[in-house]
Amino acid sequence: MAVAFGLGIWVAMKRADRFGVGSKYAVDLSVMILIFSLVGARATYVVTHWSEFADHPLDAISPVQSSGQIGIAGLVLLGGVIAGFLTAWIYGRRHQVAFLTTTDVFVPSLALGIAIGRLGCFFNGCCFGYPSDLPWACVFPPDSLAGDVFPGLHVHPTQLYESAYMLLVFGGLLLADRRRKPLGMLTGIFLLLYGIGRFFVEMIRWYEGEMILIQSPRFTFSQLISAVMVVAGVVLMVRAKKRGVMPEAPVEPAPARRTER
Repeated sequence: MAVAFGLGIWVAMKRADRFGVGSKYAVDLSVMILIFSLVGARATYVVTHWSEFADHPLDAISPVQSSGQIGIAGLVLLGGVIAGFLTAWIYGRRHQVAFLTTTDVFVPSLALGIAIGRLGCFFNGCCFGYPSDLPWACVFPPDSLAGDVFPGLHVHPTQLYESAYMLLVFGGLLLADRRRKPLGMLTGIFLLLYGIGRFFVEMIRWYEGEMILIQSPRFTFSQLISAVMVVAGVVLMVRAKKRGVMPEAPVEPAPARRTER
């Protein structure tokens, strides 16, 4: 996560001046997003896994769990993404920067951050898929969550699927942004692509019962959020296309110098 945020901030800084917001704005907002996206990811996990905390509610925030475990485990990525967008909206209003300007700056960083963050999920043995006989399916160590749920079985490395896909999205966003786009178009493209990819990854990802909204056919909480992202992305893209690229302000010619004679 540290590498993901670090590289994401660096990419945002490189892009900020082009959008007229400045690298300081990008860094300051990145710090706010770092804090509140983690809060949002944790809060979403607690709400969707409340049975784990009903008897020990302080475990939701305590660095020392009731079981004696040191550290807080359990984050929901989509909760962090939503909290990050909300933080960008509030922070942008306070600094009089248009929300879509901010998001157009940051969505490539977000795609890169998700790609790197999912590698952490893979090494941690969480966010894994159902058993599979595909040649690239993985057996996780027995002390990981994946190894505990499916001991000795090969499972889909859904973390790597999402990581590879989001790297492609990251590259695609940078390529798309080589030519000036209408305000909000890049954000719409990100929401559309991420929502589609995440929706399909969810179909083979293992979940505990509380994250499953409908059992048959299975429909998860994350698929619901992904579907909303797809719709929002399409709406933003349509509106951006109608809006068109705003013309750049003409540069006033410098006044002619008077030469004293």
